[in-house]
Amino acid sequence: MKILDKGICSIDSVKANGYREGKYGVAVIYHENSTCVGVYTTNKVYAAPIDITRKHLENGKASAIIVNSGNANCYTKEEGIRKGLEMAQLAADTLEVPVEDVAVASTGVIGRQMPLNILKPIAEKSLANLSNSRENATRAAEAILTTDTVKKECAVEHALHDGTRFKVAGMCKGSGMIAPNMGTMLGFITTDLNLSHEVLQESLNRSIRKSFNMVVVDGDESTNDTVLLLSTNEVEGEYDDNFQEALDYVCISLAKQMARDGEGADKFMQVEANGCRNLDDAIKVSKSVVSSSLVKTALAGADPNWGRIISAMGYSGVDFNPDNVSISIGNEEKDVVIVDRGEVTTYSRPELLEEAEEIMKEKTVIIKVNLHDGESCITAYGCDLTCEYVHINADYTT
Repeated sequence: MKILDKGICSIDSVKANGYREGKYGVAVIYHENSTCVGVYTTNKVYAAPIDITRKHLENGKASAIIVNSGNANCYTKEEGIRKGLEMAQLAADTLEVPVEDVAVASTGVIGRQMPLNILKPIAEKSLANLSNSRENATRAAEAILTTDTVKKECAVEHALHDGTRFKVAGMCKGSGMIAPNMGTMLGFITTDLNLSHEVLQESLNRSIRKSFNMVVVDGDESTNDTVLLLSTNEVEGEYDDNFQEALDYVCISLAKQMARDGEGADKFMQVEANGCRNLDDAIKVSKSVVSSSLVKTALAGADPNWGRIISAMGYSGVDFNPDNVSISIGNEEKDVVIVDRGEVTTYSRPELLEEAEEIMKEKTVIIKVNLHDGESCITAYGCDLTCEYVHINADYTT
């Protein structure tokens, strides 16, 4: 697999652009007559753009995606639908495609009507300069940010088993309101491999389960979560697990970038659940640990308080034997085993706690738990919980 460096524009036929003024931005991704599928928030309160995009993608086709930041267009009733459609129509008229072929997405403050007097001129500037370039990919990725501090991109080239080369490229935004089942996150992924609507949807569902759905920043689930996968249909080939591998790689990379950029975050946390009876158990255990406010604050304070880890495992809803559990705290180079099949190693070797404390001062901390009860495993991604997170969200609308 080869890493590419042009972001969403790594596929040559995809055009993109972004423009922003202050807290408002608009990004556009364009490729006419593409196959497109999506996955959306499971929140019962969902935003107008999700309603619009679901309807527009019923036939599995799209030519453009228009995304605004600064306003979520959520809980805005019929006026929100009308304004979302106005943004779609603006893109459709400019690009000379049917409005039904335009997907829309929004992120920002909930419960306020879209300021079209601000957003439409920004959208016009974005639409006026669509092209395929590194610069345009950067502008698109930056235009959709809200409390994010950095743009998030990933692109790869890979080959099917028969040697056919294809690409997968993506960008996303997400920093706060990140919880199991995505979070306040918008993700846009493109591929040039010609796959059916059904295969693309199944592939995206599989990738999201192990990537975006495994990220927790603060436990709040957004009203606007959207991930769209668009195929330009230029490369002929049959789906195999190498396509899934490439899609998984891009989605997991973007998910990890979101966790690293969590609101107010200083450290990145990776929680690996191993030895579980099934994948559902692994998901529950890993998410329970990575979601724990006590684990997250311990990470912020570099406190190797493994009692908080096993406590979070205990309320995960998974049936396991606590006397058979192993827990380690580590980094990419080493693991410090704190509990070994129910035996607390630090009783006889207190220096291990000191080693774990030093590791927890680093920017990346890997927590591994093993139930020794099966073969299933998965990884969840998160960050520490700091005072800065409180400041950001206490002042978000004021």
